[in-house]
Amino acid sequence: MKVRSWLVTVVALSATTALAACAPPDDDDDKDSGGGKDASSATSAEDLGGMDALVKAAQKEGKLNVIALPPDWANYGAIIDAFSEKYDIEVQSDQPDAASQDEINAADQLKGTDRAPDVFDLGQSVALANTDKFAPYKVATFDEIPDEFKDADGTWVNDYGGFMSIGYDSNVVPDVTTMDDLLGPDFKGKVALNGDPTAAGAAFSGVLMASVANGGSADDIAPGVDFFKRVKEAGNFLPIDPTAATIESGQTPVVIDWDYLNAAETAKLPTWKVVVPEGAAIAGYYFQAINADAPHPAAARLWQEFLYSDEGQNLWLAGGARPVRADAMAEAGTIDQEKYDALPAVEGDPVIPTNEQTEAMAAYLAENWAKAIG
Repeated sequence: MKVRSWLVTVVALSATTALAACAPPDDDDDKDSGGGKDASSATSAEDLGGMDALVKAAQKEGKLNVIALPPDWANYGAIIDAFSEKYDIEVQSDQPDAASQDEINAADQLKGTDRAPDVFDLGQSVALANTDKFAPYKVATFDEIPDEFKDADGTWVNDYGGFMSIGYDSNVVPDVTTMDDLLGPDFKGKVALNGDPTAAGAAFSGVLMASVANGGSADDIAPGVDFFKRVKEAGNFLPIDPTAATIESGQTPVVIDWDYLNAAETAKLPTWKVVVPEGAAIAGYYFQAINADAPHPAAARLWQEFLYSDEGQNLWLAGGARPVRADAMAEAGTIDQEKYDALPAVEGDPVIPTNEQTEAMAAYLAENWAKAIG
């Protein structure tokens, strides 16, 4: 199922928060001779005099700080390398295995320094709770991004998506077809969730998947929390954040994570299998945004332009993720058609929570997850 066909039921996303004001720079280094605006206040490349001027300003800064971007997550390693080589800009990638909330914490702790993150890549619940920290910006391809996947002012824009899945080493555990299989004795000490659902988008959606599989919905995530409580009581819950290294070493033989992340492991571990449980297809996009206090504001904006270009979108697709501009690119003939056609089909109607549902579920998890899991 391709991007638009499995997202036609999405309730349009909306942003209702005010934007934080951006402080002016200390000098004129960020000013472009053509556009006359500071990079920190530019809402499009045109504000700086066009793409050439944006590139020039970004190269003058010479650096981009990113955070929480594992190189094997949606092909981010190749994306970072391609951007750096294309524009001759150093990319400092910090805390690659951090969660979404860690990105926000780092921005708060490092605010005003040249080490603060320039950009964010966030799960929905964390992104929507922090829109006052984002700088509005519209990339050149902004109009090709469906309205339901972006804030109207470009405060945030969905970038790539997928489905929640269960990845497992078939040499270690029996074949998995349903969430309830994870409660069996063969899974003792083997079931890992990618992160803490109160802070990490993948884990949040994993609990939602468990909820839907157990009679819940995007309006009721409680059955998902109860499910993981039962997994823990059975001795099956493994309180380790999985990574490519833990999977390949056998430390985390069962991982609940996005399908594009689990699928990437099949090339490294031939016995690794991936399943999206029937009747519990949870779809979701990550949110891309610029830090309003970015120490390298021009580079941050150029990074966004790259990510939403055909080149950047196809690089995400190469990592098994579904790029947000996929339909427009397919129509224009600019998508990597072979990789696009290879995206796995998913059975059943996908569940895609609205902003309001996400906020309500996040509040429930904040109150109840620790009580259930400890």
